Amino acid sequence: MQVRSFLVALGATASLAFSGAASAASLSFTGTFSKDDDVQLFNFTVSTTSVVTLVSLSYAGGVNAAGTTIAEGGFDPILTLYSASGAFIDRNDDGGDGDTAGDCPVAASVVTGAEYDTCFQKELGPGSYTVSVQQFDNFHLGDLADGFTYTGQPNFTAKFGCSAGQFCDVSQLITDQDGNPTGGTSFSRTGAWAFDILNVDGGTVVPGPATVWLLATGIAGLVLRSRR
Repeated sequence: MQVRSFLVALGATASLAFSGAASAASLSFTGTFSKDDDVQLFNFTVSTTSVVTLVSLSYAGGVNAAGTTIAEGGFDPILTLYSASGAFIDRNDDGGDGDTAGDCPVAASVVTGAEYDTCFQKELGPGSYTVSVQQFDNFHLGDLADGFTYTGQPNFTAKFGCSAGQFCDVSQLITDQDGNPTGGTSFSRTGAWAFDILNVDGGTVVPGPATVWLLATGIAGLVLRSRR
């Protein structure tokens, strides 16, 4: 799986910077999943209490913090935030319209009409953190070491019925009077993802999609670094 990352330094007066350190950074990452159950991990640090923004752009497209234009067409992403020890902190599925505390607005897809990119803001204290990017609805099962709902099921979105049989998306969901899904319109998407972490000191991408081994070694590395 190919992963590209970009680092953009932001001054304290820049529009994307929040209260915190005198200088902050924006991290931009892009890549492509090969299977529905792939999970990508990112480690980042903050030196002072800061409001950190986590945002994806690959579902509806847009321009990331590095100034790169991201094409529409990627899968419906989920972002999950963990502490340095791998303890669950928060997650976001759809960014929405920004009128809910912690959420920030995202663009609507011109293909599906859905606002399925992820965007949320969190005040974080000094330390190291991990973010996972995964496809809906491969939600976390607890802490990072507990894994994800569809681990080991590389074609789990085929249940949505798209022609590709992988990276399937259901938008315009139809529900009954009790709110239970009864149908909808399916779309074939791609494995592409694009993700920004804003107002942090620095970060790295954990190479390759997450496996049980990567989850364990990623947590161990963070714990060891904090001890040093």
